[in-house]
Amino acid sequence: MKDIQVFLIGYVNSSSIKKALDSLNSIDNRINKIIILDIPDALLQLGMTFENAKVKCINLFDNDLGLTLNHYIHLLSCEYVMFLYSYDYLNKNVIKDKLTLNDEKVVMTYDITINNKVIQRPFLTKTSFLQKNPLSLRHHAPFKESVLPSWLLKVNELSIISSRSKLVNQIFIDKTSSTLQKFNFIEKYQQKSEKWNVSPSIAIIIANYNMANYVGIAINSCILQSSLPEQIIVVDDGSNDHSLEIIKEFKNAPGFRFLTKDNGGKARALNAALPYVETEFVMELDADDWLDPDACYTIRRCLENLKEDVAVLYGNLRAWKQNGEENIRYKGLRKGRAILNRNDLLSYVFPLGPRIYRTSTLKQNNGFPLIDFEGGRMYEDVSVLNDLIKTHRLLYKDMTVYNVREHPLSITKKNHSSWSDFLKYLD
Repeated sequence: MKDIQVFLIGYVNSSSIKKALDSLNSIDNRINKIIILDIPDALLQLGMTFENAKVKCINLFDNDLGLTLNHYIHLLSCEYVMFLYSYDYLNKNVIKDKLTLNDEKVVMTYDITINNKVIQRPFLTKTSFLQKNPLSLRHHAPFKESVLPSWLLKVNELSIISSRSKLVNQIFIDKTSSTLQKFNFIEKYQQKSEKWNVSPSIAIIIANYNMANYVGIAINSCILQSSLPEQIIVVDDGSNDHSLEIIKEFKNAPGFRFLTKDNGGKARALNAALPYVETEFVMELDADDWLDPDACYTIRRCLENLKEDVAVLYGNLRAWKQNGEENIRYKGLRKGRAILNRNDLLSYVFPLGPRIYRTSTLKQNNGFPLIDFEGGRMYEDVSVLNDLIKTHRLLYKDMTVYNVREHPLSITKKNHSSWSDFLKYLD
């Protein structure tokens, strides 16, 4: 009974592939085919060959793990799909296990532990369920490792069963800083927060200009919150790439609103969103950045009992470096500090964030100032904070829920205008 299709994902060397394939021999009588996805080009160039005719190496379509898996899964007629990752191989216990799912269950998972963080990974899944509930595409997930865990988040808990014994081992655990940070992020998908506690209310506003590669990730990170925001408002500032196509995919998401306008810069785009904000607080999210799954929950806890004279709450930033389309590398934590006056603000060495504004105060300020420097298209964050700190406090909390992406298309990367020139226009 050939009822299982196996996908090996992200294996980085031939020895780990061989270990995984050897371990699959124990269930060979059930395997339809084995597809190896997303292995280094160097291995492909070596022309890896396999004695087992069931095994095939396949390149990702458009470097998109979700797209590639969805394509092949859609074509399957076998009952189950099995996923193994990176350094995984089947434990001998798998022989004793039936590897079946009853009518009520659609996914079997197993746990992997790194630095006391436990990640639940999809292992055996009903093909029919995957066909009806496809995986996230590249423009929805911040990195490949998050594609399957974020999909699992959307599966009803009652339809998931954890493996009854240790079915999967790892020959190696990658503990590089990038991998550990990705693990920390993914682990937050599994945290059970107080979803019913929605006070205080929060809106998230996103101004997008030609960020088609990233804006879907930003929006999806708002939707995959353990404690959902009341509103998600996206303003497209006259993009001429395929941003609109990506943004419209989310039109049916709860609380989602989408606006378009002619290109006029970020401050004007954010101001276009502000009249639609109905919540107590509003957070700004750049179209090329993304939030941790517990961001709104963490921020709400920080906003509880906030003093009325505080106009802005902010914290730390987690920085990532985009290396081409394929890889994203963790750079480090940009830890915030207290800002007590204008001099503190203007000497801050990186963008202050995440920025959560008290909506009433921001509206009283008429939103984001439009100063003459660069047509009001640069440093809108500093301009509004410079206004607000004259009459209100900015409050720092030691929280890290916001991810900043550094990449060549960033407006601040492309614009070399002098900071000192900008300061001449600042009141």
